[in-house]
Amino acid sequence: MRLNTRTDKRIHLDTTYDILIIGAGPIGLAAGLEARKAGLSYLIVEKGCLVNSIYNYPLNMTFFSTADRLEIGGIPFPSIHAKPTRAEAMEYYRRVADKFELNINLFEEVQHLEPIGEQYHISTNKGSYVARHVVVAVGFYGIPNLLHVPGENQPKVRHYYFDPHYYYRQKVVVVGANNSAADAALETWRKGADVTMVIRQPELGSIKYWTKPDLENRIKAGEIKTYFNASLTEVREREVDIQTPEGKLTLENDFVIAMTGYQPDFSFLERIGIKLTEDDKRHPQYHPETMETNLPNVYLAGVICGGMDTHVWFIENSREHAVKIVQHIVQEEKVAQV
Repeated sequence: MRLNTRTDKRIHLDTTYDILIIGAGPIGLAAGLEARKAGLSYLIVEKGCLVNSIYNYPLNMTFFSTADRLEIGGIPFPSIHAKPTRAEAMEYYRRVADKFELNINLFEEVQHLEPIGEQYHISTNKGSYVARHVVVAVGFYGIPNLLHVPGENQPKVRHYYFDPHYYYRQKVVVVGANNSAADAALETWRKGADVTMVIRQPELGSIKYWTKPDLENRIKAGEIKTYFNASLTEVREREVDIQTPEGKLTLENDFVIAMTGYQPDFSFLERIGIKLTEDDKRHPQYHPETMETNLPNVYLAGVICGGMDTHVWFIENSREHAVKIVQHIVQEEKVAQV
């Protein structure tokens, strides 16, 4: 390793990793575990903190899945709850990383990927690396789906919801129909907010079975005002406009919590050369048996595989991607040695 004095970045070109893994979420960690088990050299590079997406979940979030379905590398996930919490998940993945001393660089963002012969030169904001294989295991929680309405750029509009206490005695509009919107509406209402939900559909969407009846009862009782078949059309400093089937409605408002979902960083995939479909789904190209993309020896793992279909892949059904990828790499190494 040497120091580039012009950019003050550390250059690691004297070490060639078998695998460089982009993303230290559960699936990126699973890929590291599989590489370690196979005796391959690897490095995990993460632009945020460990399991960054889970860290950005709401403070009191409970997973829909049971703990055993969130396990990686065959390591038991103990939980005192039927459904584990955000805090338990972060503790579990920290313990996994520590127990196996996983090789992880945090707060380091990959900026460029360049093929050099049969290897890849990976540039980050902190250094440069060489690897024979690359696994892209980034999530989709970093880029929110925008409302595209006037006033959306105001500080009062939040695309991430964390702690309900912040909204005590505030007039809050929650946009969305699914789990995140339901949690935000119920939790802020319980902490003393005046909550109005704005939902494009004629009914509530996909909501956890233990949450949906609670929200339905709050709506029926008039405790959480709800407008179906409606949309938020403008945000101003002290009020918002909502288009309802009966016409435009203007409400006093302090905060808008837009739980409209998130999307992968398609520009990053395109920048490194991974092909995407040109339709609205933006599905990245990869082989489902090996997870290899159109770029030789570059693989996809986790929710990124679904493109805009962000409700297809989860921790529980994509952790096997790590197994497929490492098995394919090991098999190719064996063939190359014959």
